[in-house]
Amino acid sequence: MILNWRDQSHPEGGGSEVYVERVAAALAGSGHAVTIFCAAHDGALRDEVTAEGVRIVRRGSRLSVYARAAWQHLRGGFGPHQVVVEVQNGMPFLARLYARRPVVVLVHHVHREQWRVVFGPLRARLGWWIESRLAPRVNRGCRYVTVSDVSRDELVTLGVRPADIDVVHNGNPRRLADPVARSEHPSLVVLGRLVPHKRVEIALAVLARLRTELPGLELVIAGRGWWEAELRDVADRLGVADSVRFAGYVTDDEKHRLLGRSWVSIVPSLKEGWGLAVVEAAAHGTPSVAFHGAGGVAESIVAGATGLLAAQDDVNDFTAQVRRLLVDSELRARLGSAAAQHAAGFDWQETGEKFEAVLAHVAGLPSHARAAEGQRVP
Repeated sequence: MILNWRDQSHPEGGGSEVYVERVAAALAGSGHAVTIFCAAHDGALRDEVTAEGVRIVRRGSRLSVYARAAWQHLRGGFGPHQVVVEVQNGMPFLARLYARRPVVVLVHHVHREQWRVVFGPLRARLGWWIESRLAPRVNRGCRYVTVSDVSRDELVTLGVRPADIDVVHNGNPRRLADPVARSEHPSLVVLGRLVPHKRVEIALAVLARLRTELPGLELVIAGRGWWEAELRDVADRLGVADSVRFAGYVTDDEKHRLLGRSWVSIVPSLKEGWGLAVVEAAAHGTPSVAFHGAGGVAESIVAGATGLLAAQDDVNDFTAQVRRLLVDSELRARLGSAAAQHAAGFDWQETGEKFEAVLAHVAGLPSHARAAEGQRVP
């Protein structure tokens, strides 16, 4: 039983949801019955089963989904299951208070810096107290899973015991779209949700600073989110709207075409648990630029080898690092080749197997085991 605030089809779904659904599909493929409970949204079915055999139940809203999860659980609405995975994206489900079975807490990263970016001072302080004080106390002794060593270290600062934390990295698809030719003109891509803490404004600022020196420079912003109108206004104010394409939601094939044709992937995010977009771009030999201190991107990028890291929150240095890759074709090719080799070391099947081993351990079951007598058990 997986509790997550939204699913991949949600208009604000992102890398966290990709991870959850890839893991769920791998678990289903190993013979387990898997249910994901998440918030409802327009155009989505209340109940469905994916092609991989994962059941998705959608109830409640962005805020009420947490109470609805507790109510569904207490009334037996999820059916029999042996372990609960609570995905804590800042706000916890606190399933340990009502689940009456082992709970595994999945945390992509700690949201310390992000609360004040999205909310006002009072709500930001409340949110941070819930994440940093209440949740660790309720979940003391639970098994934690996170996606990077940086996030593991942050959880330790909140009082989670190091011995209770497993790091299970994101995977990367081995079979990608057919190779795509690079664009003839310099090109940048940003892939991700359009929300304030992704700081796509920095990508627009980089474009404004470099496009005079690099004629034809183009920026593609792939993703959707409630911050898009603000970003379009920023593009207008900077005078770069004619060099920006807002691609919106893109399919996997479209995403891989974009990553394959772009010269550089840029990740100006305030913080990431890992850096899924970095590794997906790397699989196409496209190096990335991100900030030092932005969480797990410092692990998904091997600085100076598969991509470049700018000084923390220094837009001037970020611009300089992007410029280095755009003007130095030899450096770009060398880092891109190493990035592709690095990306080949991550695999979603392996991610699923490692996650299954954690769940099997807390549930007292052997991993890779199907339930006795053909019964599928979540």
